[in-house]
Amino acid sequence: MSASTPPAPPGAAAPSGTPSSAGANADLPTLLVKIFGKDRPGITAGLFDTLAAYSVDVVDIEQVVTRGRIVLCALVTAPPPGLEGDLRATVHSWADSVNLQAEIISGRGDNRPRGLGRSHVTVLGHPLTAESTAAIAASITATGGNIDRIFRLAKYPVTAVEFAVSGTETEPLRTALALEAAALGVDVAVVAAGLHRRAQRLVVMDVDSTLIQDEVIELFAAHAGCEQEVAEVTAAAMRGELDFEQSLHARVALLEGLDASVVDKVRSEVRLTPGARTLIRTLKSLGYQVGVVSGGFTQVTDDLKERLGLDFAHANTLEIADGRLTGKVTGEVVDRAGKARLLRRFAHEAGVPLEQTVAIGDGANDLDMLNAAGLGVAFNAKPMVREAAHTAVNVPFLDTVLYLLGVTREEVEAADMHLDHE
Repeated sequence: MSASTPPAPPGAAAPSGTPSSAGANADLPTLLVKIFGKDRPGITAGLFDTLAAYSVDVVDIEQVVTRGRIVLCALVTAPPPGLEGDLRATVHSWADSVNLQAEIISGRGDNRPRGLGRSHVTVLGHPLTAESTAAIAASITATGGNIDRIFRLAKYPVTAVEFAVSGTETEPLRTALALEAAALGVDVAVVAAGLHRRAQRLVVMDVDSTLIQDEVIELFAAHAGCEQEVAEVTAAAMRGELDFEQSLHARVALLEGLDASVVDKVRSEVRLTPGARTLIRTLKSLGYQVGVVSGGFTQVTDDLKERLGLDFAHANTLEIADGRLTGKVTGEVVDRAGKARLLRRFAHEAGVPLEQTVAIGDGANDLDMLNAAGLGVAFNAKPMVREAAHTAVNVPFLDTVLYLLGVTREEVEAADMHLDHE
């Protein structure tokens, strides 16, 4: 935080091409009052009670508390002529009386206008090292960006921090930081700033190895005694080495003759990814709509939709006749292109613009969906998917996606407490 130009709060800068109030009053004398020391209740009120006696106006305020230590900055207009010395003495006296330190710096005007192009850069580390933080900050600077504010979103299960950046466009910043993140082994998401970030949104997830830890067809295959054969075909398809529809038909054919009672057994074997319930519960409490699309089977996704309170679900359907699986699927196959079509359909039905959608997936057949969404998140994905998606999350907690949306850990816990008391 610069002493001469403290960070501006959101919305402080005027829209591009229009004069700001700061620009209009650039020559007015101002005082930057900085207070720091051990935090306790009443510090902010005490400072402004002290300043109120001098008829100053508040231009900007910034307050940060870290490990029980407060830094409070107040940018105020200068007091009437002849009173600045008395104001300085009174503020220092008040600070001493509550065991704080004070610094007062004279200047003119407000903060300099923030540059065009604004983005939120979210960094996830497990842990987040000083080395990686330095490298991310240097990359932002190298693109022509300026860091206006840094804010911690979460301290567990990962450390998540958000940089508010101005002065550079989102896409080149995203490209530069994606390369840096891959080299550092941290996850970085870059999204454009704006009101849309808090607007109603739609989140659509892949199911196998994303919402759940398993590949459903492999669970079925285990009951048919062909698990290894199916797993090899699945892995090749997810790497993009095989046409998905052909591989699906080949794998499902191996299930021919299985008793339909196996469906209930497979449902009971499905394991949700850590953080899946928290992600969905929090999104729903924020008014988001949530759906799943899967190259797996409705026999499982319909159950997940009911259990988790999802708004949308679509998958392939295993054909069952005379109480047994026929080794075929019915209806149009949900493949790579189909997932993107379903994302668009869900968005239309939800009344959410496509740019307000978030897609999460791990395999090659998710790529069209990830690229069609406003934000595509590769979750513990194959290398080719990580490289092609807007951002990647490489920790095993699905709820970390919330931090990419600007949701803090405290907000997640508050939502949980609210639901517990309903």
